[in-house]
Parts: sequence; structure tokens; C-alpha cells
Amino acid sequence: MSDPVYLDCNASTPVLPRVRDAMMRALAEGFGNPSADHVHGRRARAFVDTARTEVAALLGCDADEIIFTGSGTESNNLALRGWAPASSPRRIITSAVEHPATIEPAALLGRHGATVITVDVDRDGLIDLEGVKRALWRAASDGPTILSVILAQNETGVIQPIAEVARIAKEHGAIVHADAAQAVGKIAVDVRALGVDLLSVAGHKLYAPKGVGALFARRGLALGPLLLGAGHERGIRPGTENVAGIAALGEACAMAREDVADEGARQRSLRDRLEQRLATGGFVVHGAGAARLPNTVNGRFPGLRGDALLARVPGIAFTTGSACHAGEMTPSRALTAMGIAAKDALGAIRLTLGRLTTEEEIESAAAQLLAAARG
Repeated sequence: MSDPVYLDCNASTPVLPRVRDAMMRALAEGFGNPSADHVHGRRARAFVDTARTEVAALLGCDADEIIFTGSGTESNNLALRGWAPASSPRRIITSAVEHPATIEPAALLGRHGATVITVDVDRDGLIDLEGVKRALWRAASDGPTILSVILAQNETGVIQPIAEVARIAKEHGAIVHADAAQAVGKIAVDVRALGVDLLSVAGHKLYAPKGVGALFARRGLALGPLLLGAGHERGIRPGTENVAGIAALGEACAMAREDVADEGARQRSLRDRLEQRLATGGFVVHGAGAARLPNTVNGRFPGLRGDALLARVPGIAFTTGSACHAGEMTPSRALTAMGIAAKDALGAIRLTLGRLTTEEEIESAAAQLLAAARG
């Protein structure tokens, strides 16, 4: 029996052969401790240094502004909680459609005295810029402020106007963090053009393995460690580096830098074809009026619950809403924040394409979903 069509790349991507080969080389040749001052340590350090250069090149920053972590979640926590002790922020501003990896550390800081402000989004899931201004005005006289906004929403794929958000924030002296876990490798991401101070990367969202991530931290920004230990990653992320995972992330970033625009255009064409086919069955796309990731479809067949549809289509691997909430029978927080009624939000499905997705798979998936929806 053949595997189902894989349309869950926002949950996790396959490790592509080129990336896997880089990882295997690092496992074979970079087994030494990168901190050791002998030939094996220097070989391991070379893998880490090369990867750091590749990640920095993709993000448009300098290599010494990249800190390797264990995941996008750790990167978000390091951004929010690592900056907090250094600056004692009184205000944390986020949007209503953030990933739990931002919501939860912000809530933790809130329980320790910070004020957390959540800015609403419109019906397409775009952050209210006037709401950002109001939140920043409220924060202006109340100490240092960090504003953390997701660059591309993991469920809907909606791309936030981070450059404009950052411009507004800078006028008020705020630090800006972007959770770019879903964006890096799918669209062009340039930290200088965005104007952000911190930006999170997750390896397994761009064809590297799970267990590795990165954080861009603007040079000169005070950032403290979450863990205590030795001086790895400039003392900001102690623990011996995951050399093989880091090498794989570096190779994945090199691959993305070569063709992110062309591959994005290919996936966008396939996504649009899928949406057009599903529309013949009454499918409603969430966030259709906003710029979205080229690979992401989130929507519903009115009157049909997402979990029921999932059970009817074993030939496709996809999710109902965010993969981080798989199995939950409660409506998506992001979708209800967009003004979608709870009963309609329960109908949401997410179909996310990737580099290996073919035209034939899109046609097969559309046919299967339409047949299941028509019951």
C-alpha cells in the first residue's frame, strides 16, 4: 500500500537527500567536541562555523549574530525570556494569532510582573497596526518593551507586515522579535529589511531534522541564557553543540538561498490549483485576502467538521488546524481571533505543500477531498 499524499509540511518537512548527506558527513567527521583544541575538535568546529555562515547568509545578517538552539520553540523562549532579565521589561506586546511558543513564555513573564498586551487581527488574520500603535503608546512610559509577532502564521500561512510593525515599534524604542519558524525557507526573509532585533528559525520546517534551530540576535543586543553552564554559543546557549543537526540546518539554508523564489512560485501555482479545485465543492479559504505562504491552504467545507473529513480521507496526510493542537476538539485560537465562529473553525483543515509535492499529488488530493466532502 502506497503512502498517503503528504500535505503536512508546516508540521514537519522531510529531510532531503542533500541535507541528509551533509548531516551524515558531520556525524562521520565531526564527532569531536567543537570546543576541543585538537584536530577532531577543529573539524567539528568547522562544520558549525560553515553552518553559521550559511544561516546568516539566508537571513541577511552576520555570522556572529546567529545562535544555534534546539528548536524554534527554544529560540522564541530565548528571545523573550533571554532578553527579559537583561532589560526587566514591563511590557510584552504580541498578536492574537501567535504560536504557543510565544504565548506561553509571554504568559510566564506576565506571571512574574510583566504586562502582556495582545493586539487584535482582522478577518484575514493581519495584525491591527493602529492597535500596535495604541499598545506602544500605553507601554511608552512603563519601561522597556518587546514586541513579538509571528512572521507567517503556522495555521493560515498569513504573512504579517513585520517591516511596518518594526518601523512603528522603533519609533517608540521597542525591541522587535519575529517568530519566523514557518517563513524561513519558504519566502525571502531578510532581517535588515524587516528591521527586527531577534528572529527565530526552526530546522524541521525547512528540510533539516528535528532538534535544531537558530536565533538571530542583533549585534549589541543584551541577551541572557535560559540555561546555566559553559560558554557555548557566546555563553548564551550553553551545552555542546549538535554538530550534525547544525550542519544539516546550514545545508538546508544554503539550498533555500539558491531557489527560494522559484520554488515558492512553483508551490504557489500548485496551491492555487488546489484551492480552485476545492472551490468547486464550496471550500472557503481562511485568510484569502492577505498575503500567505505559497504552500499553505487553510479552510473549510461549510457544515463539515475537520476531524470528520480527516477520517474519511486516509489517502492524504494533513491536519485539522495547527499540528501543535492535533487531536484537540476545541476551535483554533487563531481562527476565532479572525472572527470565524467556533462551529466554523471546527471545520478547518490545513493542507501544506512542500518541495516534493507534485501536480499529480495535488490532483489526487483534490479529488479525494471533494469526494469525501460530497459524502
